[in-house]
Amino acid sequence: MTTFTPIKVVLVMKKTLLIILICLVYCLPTWSQAFSTVDFVNVLMGTQSKPSLSNGNTYPAIARPWGMNFWTPQTGVRGNGWTYSYDADKIVGLKQTHQPSPWINDYGQFSIMPLTGASKFGEAQRASWFSHKTEKATPYSYQVYLADHDILAQITPTERAAIMRLTFPQSDSSFVVVDAFGGGSWVKIIPSENKIIGYSTQNSGGVPDNFKNYFVVIFDKPFTYMATMDGEKLLLGSQEMASQHASAVIGFATKRGEVVSARIASSFISAEQACLNLRELGADNYTQIEAQGKKVWNDVLSRFEIDGGSVDEQRTFYSCLYRSLLFPRGLYEYDAAGKVVHYSPFDGKVYGGYMYTDTGFWDTFRCLFPLLNMMFPTVNAQIQQGLANTARESGFLPEWASPGHRGCMVGTNSSSVIADAYMTGVKMPDIELLYQTAIHGTTNVHPTVNSTGRLGYEFYNALGYVPYDVNINENAARTLEYSYNDWCLRQLAKAIKRPQSEIDTLSKRAGYYKNLFDKEHNLMRGRNRNGEFQTPYNPLKWGDAFTEGNAWHYTWSVFHDIQGLIKLMGGADNFTAMLDSVFSVPPHFDESYYGSVIHEIREMQIVNMGNYAHGNQPIQHMIYLYNYAAQPWKTQYWVRQVMDRLYKATPDGYCGDEDNGQTSAWYVFSAMGFYPVCPGSNEYVLGAPLFPKIKLYLENGKVFEIVSPENSAKNIYVEQIKLNGREFTKNYISLDNIFSGGKMEVKMGVKANKTRGISKEDFPYSMSNE
Repeated sequence: MTTFTPIKVVLVMKKTLLIILICLVYCLPTWSQAFSTVDFVNVLMGTQSKPSLSNGNTYPAIARPWGMNFWTPQTGVRGNGWTYSYDADKIVGLKQTHQPSPWINDYGQFSIMPLTGASKFGEAQRASWFSHKTEKATPYSYQVYLADHDILAQITPTERAAIMRLTFPQSDSSFVVVDAFGGGSWVKIIPSENKIIGYSTQNSGGVPDNFKNYFVVIFDKPFTYMATMDGEKLLLGSQEMASQHASAVIGFATKRGEVVSARIASSFISAEQACLNLRELGADNYTQIEAQGKKVWNDVLSRFEIDGGSVDEQRTFYSCLYRSLLFPRGLYEYDAAGKVVHYSPFDGKVYGGYMYTDTGFWDTFRCLFPLLNMMFPTVNAQIQQGLANTARESGFLPEWASPGHRGCMVGTNSSSVIADAYMTGVKMPDIELLYQTAIHGTTNVHPTVNSTGRLGYEFYNALGYVPYDVNINENAARTLEYSYNDWCLRQLAKAIKRPQSEIDTLSKRAGYYKNLFDKEHNLMRGRNRNGEFQTPYNPLKWGDAFTEGNAWHYTWSVFHDIQGLIKLMGGADNFTAMLDSVFSVPPHFDESYYGSVIHEIREMQIVNMGNYAHGNQPIQHMIYLYNYAAQPWKTQYWVRQVMDRLYKATPDGYCGDEDNGQTSAWYVFSAMGFYPVCPGSNEYVLGAPLFPKIKLYLENGKVFEIVSPENSAKNIYVEQIKLNGREFTKNYISLDNIFSGGKMEVKMGVKANKTRGISKEDFPYSMSNE
C-alpha cells in the first residue's frame, strides 16, 4: 500500500491538471476539426415505414446532392417500392436506385451482393442477417456487416459512379452477384479485365421503348469462378446472359481480412458512356472518394449555420435539410468532350443540356423549390434549363416526372415552379419557351398521361370550375390549384411584358377559386355542371372532390388571395374561427371514396391534432394563415407544436410521406422562422425561429442572420422584431430583405404579444389588396 504525504498529493494533483490542460490544448482542436455538420444527419430518418402507415416512406439515400444515382441497402424483394425497411432483418444487396417514392417506385435499378459459401445465388438464398448496431449510414457512405457471410460491405458514391469495398473472411468460396433485375436485362463477364458490364431495363413506367441503364463494374482481383443466371437458373461457366432477368456471378478465394474493391459507374446513354463516367473516380481510392463526398455534403449543409438549440433539434434540422437536397435528380452526364448531355426520358434520344427528374410538383412547389431559389439558385437555374428541355422533347412541362411523365396527382403546378424561380431572379434564358409551354398546358392534356396538362380545362375555362358531375375525379382540388396556377402565370406574364389581354384572362381565372366556396359551411365544395353544389356533402370525406384530403384541408388552397378567402368567410373573426376548427374538430373521417383507410388518413388520426393532416401537403401552409387575420401568435404556437411533436431525427421521424424534400423543407423554413405561403410573391410569412441563432450564407456572398437569444422550449412567442436595427412590425419578410443580407433580431417570450402584427399594413400579400 502506498501512503501519500500532502506534498505528494499536491504534486499528483498538479501533474493531473497538467495532463488535463495538455488534453484541452491538443485533443479538443483535433475533435473540433474532425467534427462536421454532416455528422448531424440521420439518413435513416423516416425509414420505419410501411404501406399502411408512413413515418416518412424514405430509404437511406447514399448519394451526392442532386446526384444521378443513389445507393441504398435493399431489404425488400425485387421490385418492391419499400426497398429498405428499418424493421427488416436481412439485406439482399446494395442497390443503385433512382426511386423518388415507394408509390412511384424505381427504374433502371441493379444490385451488388457479396457472399461466401453459397451454392445458390438467388435473392432469397443470398440474403444475410444484419443489425443496425453494425450499420453505419451517412449521406456520403454506407457500411454494413453481413453476418451470414462474415463480410463487411461498404460503398461511397459520386454523382454517377461509386466505389464498393468488401472485406472478406478466409474462404475458398467468396462470390459477388451483380443482379440486373427483371423486365429484360443483360450481363457480360469480361475476365481479362476483371469486369462485368450490363444493363437494366426494369422500370415502373415513364420511359421510352429504348430505355436502358448501362452499368460497368471493375474489380481489383481476378475471377476464378464465373457464372450467369437466367432468373433463378444458374449457368456455370457462362459469361454472358440476356434474358427477362439476368445476373452475373463471379468468385475467388480470399484470405481473412482481404479487401476487394469494385469501381462502378452507369449511364442512361450507352455502355461506352458508363465507362466514361468512371472518370469521376479518377485514380482515387475508397477513402479519398468518401472524404470528397463528406466535404461536398458539408459544403451544402453548412450554408445554414446553427448556434444553440438541443442536439436533437439540430439533428432533425440537418436531417431534413439533407432530404431537401436530394431531389430533383440530375439526369445528365458529361460526354467525352466534357459537354453536358442527357438521355431524354420523353423521346429516347440523346441531347445536349441539362435534365432533372424524380419530383412531383404537386408536393414540391410549396416550399422545396422556394428553398432552392433562396439558397441554391444556380442549381435551380439548371433545373429550369431541364424543364425547357422537357418542353422541347415532349411538348409539355412535367407535373410528376420519374423519369418521364407519370400519371399522378393534379394541378399544373409547374407554373408555380417556373414563376417563383423567375420572380426570385433565377437565370432563365428560356423563359419565353417555358411560359408558352405552360400556357399550352392550360388548354391541353397530354395524349397518354392525363395528369400532365389540365384535365377538365374545357369546363374550367368556360364555367370557372371543373364540375363534380362530369366524371373527372378530384375536381374541386383541380379548380383550386388551376386558379393559383393561373395567378402564377399572370405574375409571370406581367414580368415578361406579355399582352394585356393575356394578363386580364389570367387575372380573371385567378379568381375562379371563389366559385367553389359554400357559404353555408364556410368551406370549399364540389359543384355540378348546372351550378348547384354537390349533394350529399360531407366535409370530412376524403378524396372525391379533393385530392388526398377533405374540405377542411383544401379550403385553404388559395395561396395567392387569402384576403379574398377571408372576405368570402365573412371577415377575419370567422376566418380565424375556421382555422381554429381544424384543430378542434375531432380526427373523424369518411374514407368511402377510397374503400379503405389510406395511410394519409391514418397519419392524421393518430397525431392528436384534430383534423390537421400535416403528413400530407395540402394543409401544410395553413398554420401560417393567422398572419393574414391579425392573430400571428397562433401561427407561432402551432408551428412550434408541429416541429416539436411531429418531427424527430429517428426512423419514425416524419408524420407522413416525406415526398421528395417538401415535408423536410417545411421544417427547414419553419425552423428559420418563416415560410413561403405563396410562391411567386417573393414574400415569406413569419412564424417564430426555433434556434437562438441561424446564419444563412447566400450565393450572392451576403449573410442573413436570424437571432433570438431568449428562444427556448417555453419562449415560443414573438414579442418584438428588429430588422437591421429598426423596428419591424410586418408579418412577412421579403426575399429582397434576405438577399440584401443583414440581421433579423427576434425577441421571444413566454406570452403572446397580441398587439404586434395586427394592422392591415402588416399582412402578407393577397391579390385582392392590389
